[in-house]
Amino acid sequence: MENIQIHGAEVIIKGVPAAPGIAIGPVYLYSKQAVRAHRKPIEAGEVGPEIERLRGAVVKAEKELRKIVEFAQQKLDPDDTKILEAQIMILGDAILMGTIEKRIRAELENAEFIVFDEISKYKRLMLSAQDEYMHERAHDVDDVMNRIMRNIQDQKLVSRLEGEAVIVSETLTPADTIIFSRNKILGYATDLGGVTSHAAILSRALKIPAVVGLRTVTRHVHSGDLVAMDGYSGVLIVRPSDETIQMLHRKASRFKEFEERLTEIVGLSAETLDHKHIELSANIEFSEEIPFLREQGSAGIGLFRTEGLLIGRTSVPSEDEQYEEYSAITNETFPHTVIFRVFDVGGDKLAPGSFHEENPFLGWRGIRVLLDREELFLTQLRALLRASTRRNVRLMFPMISTVEEIRRARRLVTRAQAELDSRKLAYDPGIKIGVMIEVPSAAMMADRIAAEVDFLSIGTNDLIQYLLAVDRDNTAVAPLYQQFDPAVLKTIKMIIDAGHQRNVWVGMCGEMAGDPLATILLVGLGLDEFSVIPSVLPEIKKIIRSVKFKQAKRIAEKAIGMTSPEEIRSYLSSIIKDQIPDIPLEP
Repeated sequence: MENIQIHGAEVIIKGVPAAPGIAIGPVYLYSKQAVRAHRKPIEAGEVGPEIERLRGAVVKAEKELRKIVEFAQQKLDPDDTKILEAQIMILGDAILMGTIEKRIRAELENAEFIVFDEISKYKRLMLSAQDEYMHERAHDVDDVMNRIMRNIQDQKLVSRLEGEAVIVSETLTPADTIIFSRNKILGYATDLGGVTSHAAILSRALKIPAVVGLRTVTRHVHSGDLVAMDGYSGVLIVRPSDETIQMLHRKASRFKEFEERLTEIVGLSAETLDHKHIELSANIEFSEEIPFLREQGSAGIGLFRTEGLLIGRTSVPSEDEQYEEYSAITNETFPHTVIFRVFDVGGDKLAPGSFHEENPFLGWRGIRVLLDREELFLTQLRALLRASTRRNVRLMFPMISTVEEIRRARRLVTRAQAELDSRKLAYDPGIKIGVMIEVPSAAMMADRIAAEVDFLSIGTNDLIQYLLAVDRDNTAVAPLYQQFDPAVLKTIKMIIDAGHQRNVWVGMCGEMAGDPLATILLVGLGLDEFSVIPSVLPEIKKIIRSVKFKQAKRIAEKAIGMTSPEEIRSYLSSIIKDQIPDIPLEP
């Protein structure tokens, strides 16, 4: 497989770095016993006892989660425990639980089967989306379902270990992550997951190294095997050699020294040596991440994904519910700016059970859904506008492919403002509006689009996939996904130049913005704002503060004239090693 290499006795598995650090030690292979939901008809007279079994399991699940929250509060910032509290809210969803009980009465089926069948509907819809974020939220819903079913069947889980261990599992839930942290855990490694998973977020908060998305790591290790895990580069090595272990110890020391030096610049601005200021902000999707991004020196939130409000719900949250959430985030971020991306979901999220697309990636999603579902969009717009009174809110529209879509969306903003005026509710009348450039048609029309908005934000994850016709989750073609492809760089330059010609600032919120190797290049191309995952903020700031803008422009001009991703990558790596040798780049 593409993510596995064999060097002598070593098996090197590449995944996704989720929490920084080096871990070397024995494996504890955590295999959850599958919770099976066998269908079992019941008699009418058994309905009452069956519902009592269900209710008892839900009560027990809630008690378990509350105990885990209490333990988590001893180790984490209170905001971090909201991840688990969200699961408690699902258990308390009267509509969901009421539907399950109703089905038991009507269909005369056993409780665990109905729980599995009902909650699986939502899980399947999330997993069918071409969206890593929705996939991660599906695992959280799955955790609630399995917890209820496990309690109905009175199954137990392992939570105590002897000695130190690197936990290896197919996937880890937030509760797993917290419970295992009571032991001497060296690190977490999973087949599934991404940097936005709740387990990854909690690993970072707990300061436990983690690598996720290893695909088949559970097939290559057994409990007791020695492994070395690199949470900086996202690699796990089975049966590491003495030389590899020594190399990783040196790397750990180097990164520790580097991170200690980075604390000195956390409070400083991101500006080049010749005083070109760059806005440096963070991508987040949960309010519990805000304290961490503050510690990392963020100048605000460059991308707040609002889809989290839809997870684990059977209905869209009301205007007031959304307002409370957005307002809390805005107040906590003030005086810095927060850019809210409006709901970026596919149609399957809003028409559960009745909506199917052969290719959702090219289908009804993002702004297309919102323009067709005007009341849904207006409700969110009114809530966001109401949260903008401190004048630090920006709105951003996703999946824009035409100028007309922006004009229609802006007309709806005007309509939402008029509706708030009629209710005498305050908002920022000068609120800034921007769009994500993540579709090639939008990139080609960036000059016309820039004339309609206040800012542009380049979403490289989707843009590169569309531009190169590569699904990076498809292992057969994933190596073709190259962010340093010359076509990608020329497209980014075209977008930035188009924005600047219209006096509109241009940012980037895709993964490329958080790659240290790309920083000087992007500065040189004229990027005004980087929005990255919080953990890399200090490193990106360090690089920006170590170069002159004039020098970065020359580097970008040379790189963009090259003909292959490998040549560009090698050139940029040599620049970093020569100009900023204390940046610990991967070999």
